[in-house]
Amino acid sequence: MCDRPAFRKPWQSRTLWSKLQTQTQHGLATGALKPIDTQYEIVSDGGIKFIVRILTNLNRKAQARKIQTQEKTNPFLPYDQNLYVTDISDTHVCLLNKFNVMDHHFLIVTRAFESQLDWLTLADFQALCRCLNEVNGLIFYNGGQSAGASQPHKHLQIVPSMALPVASAIRATQFINGIGQSSQLPYAHGIAQMFPDDGAEQWLQRYRQLLSHLAIGDPSDQWQGPQRQAYNLLGTRDWLMVVPRCQDNHLDISVNSLGFAGSLLVKTQTQMDQLKQIGPMTLLKTVGYGREP
Repeated sequence: MCDRPAFRKPWQSRTLWSKLQTQTQHGLATGALKPIDTQYEIVSDGGIKFIVRILTNLNRKAQARKIQTQEKTNPFLPYDQNLYVTDISDTHVCLLNKFNVMDHHFLIVTRAFESQLDWLTLADFQALCRCLNEVNGLIFYNGGQSAGASQPHKHLQIVPSMALPVASAIRATQFINGIGQSSQLPYAHGIAQMFPDDGAEQWLQRYRQLLSHLAIGDPSDQWQGPQRQAYNLLGTRDWLMVVPRCQDNHLDISVNSLGFAGSLLVKTQTQMDQLKQIGPMTLLKTVGYGREP
């Protein structure tokens, strides 16, 4: 179990944003929070203006990761108290993202170990809905190492008030029975409509429908045979999207869920130049699958 006091106050509604702000200041003051400095350029492709960030200090994150790996293999068991924001439920806690590129980026982490390969559960969506009801933004889940997951312990993520270059493509989606795909996105994906009154049960149902629609198999089921398994999940209060994945990177440019929202990260100017040459859409198609008609 997580290293935490024996008693915490139960979840208090309408306090998450203030707690995120307070804990961010504390994390910066103690040095527990280590923002990654970047600059960005806008790279247009396929009618979408991608935000491409480039690291301004290449060694900082690599050195911090190396130290973290030497100290312990799972940063969430126990988690750093200086990054703790609040208890969400009996099964999940809220932590700041230690190496954040965007402000107030936070994690929804299972208290006990669950694998990042596992499908999301009702408890996961209950915790997600509690947070998303209070802090609007982009939610995402990197389902497996080939989908950009950097930690094996299950955790969802939220970036508050993030600009979404793919928003126009989502709005243009044609839905049939609540599931659709955008003609602007040339890689395999599925999009589900979500509504303000949807609860955790509806989110779980849409999530499972998307996995089924894209033939993504449960990695815990050994009898299914070879199927797509890795995927990215991303969305907002209004929609949910799943993208099946076949590899983590192309040209050494790693891609996680944020890439499919229109936000990419490169390490060097050489990578930036390579990305401009091939185009972000080609990168996303290469790490995913071609879209079926």
